[in-house]
Amino acid sequence: MLRGLIVVLTGVLAFAMPAVAQTRAPSPPPSRFDGWTAAIIQADWRDGRGRPIQAFDNARRDLVRAFQRTGFSRADMVDFSLEKTAPDAVLRGVREAAARTTRGCLIYFTSHGAPDGMVFGDAPRMSPDIMANMVRNSCGERPTVVIVSACYSGIFLNALQGPNRMILTAARRDRPSFGCGADERYPWFDGCILEALPNAPDFLALAADTRACVSRKEAENGVEQPSEPQLFVGSNMQLRLPTLRFTDRTL
Repeated sequence: MLRGLIVVLTGVLAFAMPAVAQTRAPSPPPSRFDGWTAAIIQADWRDGRGRPIQAFDNARRDLVRAFQRTGFSRADMVDFSLEKTAPDAVLRGVREAAARTTRGCLIYFTSHGAPDGMVFGDAPRMSPDIMANMVRNSCGERPTVVIVSACYSGIFLNALQGPNRMILTAARRDRPSFGCGADERYPWFDGCILEALPNAPDFLALAADTRACVSRKEAENGVEQPSEPQLFVGSNMQLRLPTLRFTDRTL
């Protein structure tokens, strides 16, 4: 009797073990962005009259998820809301994150902007020189992508340029961008980034698709002076970016 029971149990275990092995989740595919720092910064939370809105916070939250899906590691990613975090703590947090992972940098700002700078919480507006120093102190000479979603954000283009840089801004230096009202889910530029990311193979395609999306949305809404998002790609990045392909890591 005992012998028969042992035989039966052995058969049951042998049958069950392969089923257990089949339930193991596959390892995620390797990513070209392993070892890259990513920082998503929501630098304002108000409309033009100082009333709270959700568009910037929605963008920060969903951009974190979207860039994870393209191959950025959450462990190497930081995100900040300047409604909740002091400006100096944000700058320190980006530097500390970049010191831990040194292969590359993605820094993304979403905020209001003006002809002389970008709203950066309750601190004075972030000027092009201040942003350039922040990026240089954090990322140095490593491959770096900076995306600035704000009105008049083209003012940052010249200060941020470098052979190791790609810069994408939501507007020309003399134009506003749109979609920062209380009834908007995202600023239009951020919404277009989120729309383009699932199908874009790399940052160059993301920039092209986002610019096309912004143009379409502005035309549909009768905008008379389009924002004209600006793009700069340094000489080293022109060669590197096509090799930095996004990886589908569905969460």
